[in-house]
Amino acid sequence: MIPVHGAIVLAAGASARLGRAKQLVDIDGEPMLRRAARCVLATEPHECIVVLGHDADRIETALAGLRVRTLRIIDADTGMAASLAAGVDALDKRCEGALVVLTDQVALSPHHLQALVDAWRAMPKRAAASAYAGVLGVPALLPRAWFVDVGALRGNVGARTLLRGRADEVVAIDAPELARDIDTPEDMRDIEALRRTSGRSIS
Repeated sequence: MIPVHGAIVLAAGASARLGRAKQLVDIDGEPMLRRAARCVLATEPHECIVVLGHDADRIETALAGLRVRTLRIIDADTGMAASLAAGVDALDKRCEGALVVLTDQVALSPHHLQALVDAWRAMPKRAAASAYAGVLGVPALLPRAWFVDVGALRGNVGARTLLRGRADEVVAIDAPELARDIDTPEDMRDIEALRRTSGRSIS
């Protein structure tokens, strides 16, 4: 029987360093949050939970018409661990793994997410994670056996901490393009400059 996965899109942050909601930054005519959710839904998860926090009413509008469930948290200021734990805890019990995705990786693609799902399905007791910039990181698919450890995380740490600590239980999928994300106005300017010089879409 094929293992069932759920998905968690982490979108609760305040984007303080960028100075505006990165979830709503336009990438090729689409808000980043909507784009991330669409990529996730292409893997046909049992369900997709989008964790919201700061400015949730406005940010949620980017998801109109998509088959997702939103989850609002009140402790987003404590760090990413709160968002990740809330999302994992809310997943349907039938989900044997959680595909964890952020909203700020401009080169996120359905193809890479499906590669993670396929790798996890082949070895469902292991995690499958993206490898870039010399690290294992998200997007990543965490097996249910790791959910207890997710719940123990605190502060501004996330799945990367678990992946680093349990690297011998991780299948790595190379994705060097995912090292590029948007955290600061400088990042945004660099990406816009790349788009102008290449004449291509960012993704």
